[in-house]
Amino acid sequence: MRTPGACAITTILDLVQQAANYKQLKKGANEATKTLNRGISEFVVMAADTEPLEILFIFLARRGQALGRACGVTRPVIACSVTSNEGSQLKSQIQQLKDAIEKLLI
Repeated sequence: MRTPGACAITTILDLVQQAANYKQLKKGANEATKTLNRGISEFVVMAADTEPLEILFIFLARRGQALGRACGVTRPVIACSVTSNEGSQLKSQIQQLKDAIEKLLI
């Protein structure tokens, strides 16, 4: 998988921050995994400095500290999940980001 540029990372962290404000964010590897199992995850972000990497997530951010700040907490966060919500104002932004992520995987 190719690593996105700094602009893409900033876009993702901004969307994570907005999702936290709209209560569409689950923080931590366990909570992110639960959203995947329940089928309500739009995408999962995982910090690149996370260990172990046995679980495959869609995208890697640079550091857990930056991801934690984007999630609205002061401690590092290793993973978070942006969840789906039909009436969400973030729906178009989430779709644009998912499309950009898919292009990275090709």
